Amino acid sequence: MLRTPNVSRDEAAHLFKSKVRTLQERLGSQPLFSFKRTETAHVKPNSFAAAAFVLLITLVTGCSSSTSDGDAAATLKLQGSGASFPAPLYGRWFKEYSAATDAVRVDYQAKGSGGGIKDFTEHTVDFAASDAAMNDEEIAEVDEGVVLLPLTAGSVVLAYNLPGLSQPLKLSREAYVGIFLGKVTNWNDKTIAAANEGVDLPDLPVTVVRRADSSGTTFIFTNHLSAISQEFADGPGVGKSVNWPETGNFIAAPKNDGVTATIVQTPGSIGYIEFGFAEQAKLPMAELENAAGEFIAPTLENAATALASVEMPDDLRAWLPDPEGEGAYPIVSYTWLLCYKQYDDPAKAKALKELVRWCLTEGQESSPEMGYVRLPENVVETVVGKLESIQ
Repeated sequence: MLRTPNVSRDEAAHLFKSKVRTLQERLGSQPLFSFKRTETAHVKPNSFAAAAFVLLITLVTGCSSSTSDGDAAATLKLQGSGASFPAPLYGRWFKEYSAATDAVRVDYQAKGSGGGIKDFTEHTVDFAASDAAMNDEEIAEVDEGVVLLPLTAGSVVLAYNLPGLSQPLKLSREAYVGIFLGKVTNWNDKTIAAANEGVDLPDLPVTVVRRADSSGTTFIFTNHLSAISQEFADGPGVGKSVNWPETGNFIAAPKNDGVTATIVQTPGSIGYIEFGFAEQAKLPMAELENAAGEFIAPTLENAATALASVEMPDDLRAWLPDPEGEGAYPIVSYTWLLCYKQYDDPAKAKALKELVRWCLTEGQESSPEMGYVRLPENVVETVVGKLESIQ
C-alpha cells in the first residue's frame, strides 16, 4: 500500500481534493462506470477511470491510515451477538458508550439467543446475549468458564392485528394456551368471547406468528405456557426452539422485528414479541390473565411488580415463569450478557467490565424510555459484585 508518512488530517484532505481535481481534468466527461440496461443489471467500468479511481482511493487510504495507525492501535473493539429481545436497548447503550469512550468501540449483532450462544461457544465473539440463561451443559462446553450477568428485564407480550377492534383484547389462560396449541382457530371462538363480553369479535381465522430461529423470547414464552398448562408442557414444551403445531395457521418469522413486521402486515394475526417492539410499532397488546385471575395490561410498572418477587440466586439465573401477586404481568424475564471468566487479553477483560458497569449505572436511565424495566438497586449491586469473576 502506498503511504505518505507524517501527513496531518488537513493535509490528507487537501491531497484528496487535489487528486480529485487532477482525475477530473484527466477524465474530462468520461464516466467512471457506464450502465447498460438489459434484462438484468449490468455495470461496465471505464477501464482507465476505474483504475485511476482505485489508485486514488489507495493513495488517500494510505495517507489516512498513516495518520490513524496510532488511533486504530489505541481503539479496542468488543464484538457481541445474540438476543433480539434487548437489541434496541443494547444498540443505544453501545452506541452511546462507544461515542463517549474514545478507546473502545462496541459492535452487536442481533441474531437470536441461540445464535449468540453458538457464537460465544465457538469463540467468534467477545460476549453474547441471551434471554435464556445458558444451562449447565452449555456452560460446560466453554473451557474459559462463563459469567452470566442480567443487564435488563422486560415483558413478552401478545401483540395482535384485528382491524375494527377498538378496545383492548382480553385473553384468559385457556384462550391463549389454546391459540398456541392450535386449538382456538377463529377470533369469535367462545373461549375468547367469554372474557370479552359485549365485544364484537370478528369472524376471522387466527394466524399465529411464531419465531423461525432459536430464540430466548421463545424460551421465555414457552416456559410460561408450560408452567400454566400441562398439555403444553407435554406437547411443544420449553425451549429456544420447539415443535409448534403443524397447522396451516402458524407462520414463522425471524427475530422480534421479523415477527413484529409480520403481525403488522397480517390481519387476524397474533404473535409473541418483546414489549418495546410492540410499542414502537404501535401494535395493540392483549391483557392477559395472571395467576391471581386478573387481566393485566403489559406496562413497565406491571412488569416491575412481577419482578419484585424474584430472589436472585448466586449464579444469577433467576426464572419467573408464572409470577404471583396482584397487578403482576404474567410473562416477564431478565435477559443476560454472557461473558468469559478468563480472557486472553487483559485489556479486553478490563474494557468489558467497564462497559457493563456503565450499562448498570448510566445505561439504566434510558431503559424505561426504550420499553425495558430498570434493574432494582439490589440486583445492580449483585451484578457489579460478579464482575470480579472476569479476568
